[in-house]
Amino acid sequence: MVPVPGGTVTIDGKQVKVEPFLIGKTEVTWDMYDVFELALDTAKGSTGSPADAIARPSRPYAAPDYGWGHAGNPAISIARTGAQAFAEWLSAKTGKKYRLATEAEWAHAAQLATKNGASIDQLAWHEGNAEAKTHPVGTKKPDALGLFDLFGNAAEWVTTGDPEAYVTRGGSFRDPAKALGPNARALQDDSWNARDPQLPKSRWWLSDGPFVGFRLVREP
Repeated sequence: MVPVPGGTVTIDGKQVKVEPFLIGKTEVTWDMYDVFELALDTAKGSTGSPADAIARPSRPYAAPDYGWGHAGNPAISIARTGAQAFAEWLSAKTGKKYRLATEAEWAHAAQLATKNGASIDQLAWHEGNAEAKTHPVGTKKPDALGLFDLFGNAAEWVTTGDPEAYVTRGGSFRDPAKALGPNARALQDDSWNARDPQLPKSRWWLSDGPFVGFRLVREP
């Protein structure tokens, strides 16, 4: 985790104060998410723990990693519900408070991240260099905060003041380089889950969202 000092950021034309927080150096990888999703942390004869009571994802409709790589790669195709459940599980496991970043926190970190003057090609996997897929985390240059893949690779879930607004920030491997950066923002629509045959649609997975991942923050 990397410490981010407090500050202010403009969201929807309003100045928002951001308190200090810690942010993950990389997006959450399959190595981490598999422990939660596949219940690899549980053992026969376990007496149970707060983490055991947290609901875990159902099996996905299709291979969520699209065959692009698993170990070391960002966990993708995960609905915001699944990302938030992972954060809740990790908090119960560690006794520390993990969660998704608020949009203001993410934007504040993104502003600080661009201060080293590195080019987007040095920092990000995008439409022009990613070959239409995600790549292992940490294989591009770190930004000014020491974070990897804040822009590009997988777009990152954030929370907003509107519980019905499912938003990602940063852009992904499928976006042009010029579209990535602190202002990149996308709102989930039906196309992200178009092939899911379940009714209602899965609350855990995005059948057509291989460009979506997440990063966690930790409250100090």
